[in-house]
Amino acid sequence: MVSTTAVKRALAALATRTDTARRPYAAVIDEADAARADLRRAAGFVDAVGLDRLADAVDAAERAGDEATAERGRDALAAYRGYRRAAAVKEGGNCDSDHFRSGPGIPKPDTGQDANR
Repeated sequence: MVSTTAVKRALAALATRTDTARRPYAAVIDEADAARADLRRAAGFVDAVGLDRLADAVDAAERAGDEATAERGRDALAAYRGYRRAAAVKEGGNCDSDHFRSGPGIPKPDTGQDANR
């Protein structure tokens, strides 16, 4: 399991390195993309880095003309936002999706209960 502190330390080191041709935005997007495979790591990424910084990294990739990295970042950002929406539903929050609207009940056959109660 990766700790939040370890993720912060690794991303800070990657962001300040000057001995590599890899851009800081790429490091953020690479970690966001890789962390999606493990829920604990994904939660650590969101806690340590945050979705705002991921969105900034996507913007930086687009400005740099690095469309492949920007696309991976957009995919990761969409996934993390989906996780957040799912967590809100799990915790009793609202979901903008139409999948969770209420419908008519199923009447019990012996009670004469109306289905449109």
